[in-house]
Amino acid sequence: MILTYKIKHNRDFSGQLLKARRIAEYVVAHKPSSAKLTSRDVKHFGLKSVISNQIIRKYGRNKRIKKVSRVNLIIPNQGIQIKEDNIIYISSLKLNLKYQFPGNFEKINQIEINQEYAFVSVTIPENTEYEPEHWLGVDRNTTGHVVVAGEPDSGKVLKLGKHAQHTHNKYKNIRKRLQKQGKYRKVKQIKNRESRIVRDLNHKMSRKIVDTAKSNNSGIKLEKLKGIRKNRKHAKSFMYSLNSWSFYQLQTMIEYKARLLGVPVSYIDPAYTSQKCSRCGHIGDRNGKVFECPACGHIDHADVNAAFNIALSPCMSQSSAESDVLEGSTDAPKVAMA
Repeated sequence: MILTYKIKHNRDFSGQLLKARRIAEYVVAHKPSSAKLTSRDVKHFGLKSVISNQIIRKYGRNKRIKKVSRVNLIIPNQGIQIKEDNIIYISSLKLNLKYQFPGNFEKINQIEINQEYAFVSVTIPENTEYEPEHWLGVDRNTTGHVVVAGEPDSGKVLKLGKHAQHTHNKYKNIRKRLQKQGKYRKVKQIKNRESRIVRDLNHKMSRKIVDTAKSNNSGIKLEKLKGIRKNRKHAKSFMYSLNSWSFYQLQTMIEYKARLLGVPVSYIDPAYTSQKCSRCGHIGDRNGKVFECPACGHIDHADVNAAFNIALSPCMSQSSAESDVLEGSTDAPKVAMA
């Protein structure tokens, strides 16, 4: 598995980044013959050949790139050294990077550097998946807790992300006020701040879910939510929450953390998971966060009942599970940052 970690480098690379951009523009301008370019063709820009070659490969091979915006310095594996005391040394930039992420990686694939951060791509060994004794059903919500996870065999329940809706409402109101004032740059800053809070919370929730499953020798079941944003039957408040929260980001975080620990992850059909009774399987009545079954008299928290139903539902085929993507989502599946 490949993970990417972020390290602050505290160096001014504005000169090298400007040269990198000029090389990228040169490569894009000379397509389709750019596939034959080498570092000799761009040596007049004054950038180290080990970095120039990577920029040429990236912008020369991708036919879809028509315009260059931001260009990072790209250092391949052969230009990277690992020293003692968790130090990564890049000789072409005379840069030492102190890393805090786990040192059990097999190799460093490459490093990309912008004005502020170094993005270190490493290959991490995966654990072999075990055969689960139980299943932990994960219900992703738009109101109340972001995630409610339940294991029917033990009755264990996790309720995570209670303050997420408050966070969204807070920043939604701030953005509205700033937009009326015409402060659009500030609106972007606020949106970025909210995204960082969401990412941090998703990291914590996914870690808690995976660790719980691992400690109980359980697998994780998720609903296949593809197409849910096209459903026009949802209330307006529900649709705002649905499009605001990064469900796909949370899903990818659960997936990669589970793969690292060998925890099985499967998907189920979401039909009726919030409507049927987890005890007898009959369709019941849901009133807000209260579920009541008229058939057997079972009363439960509606999201807990849904989580138990997810855990008890049969897994979908692997091919169907691989297509589990929230349509319309623009969240990049970046897997790890430190």
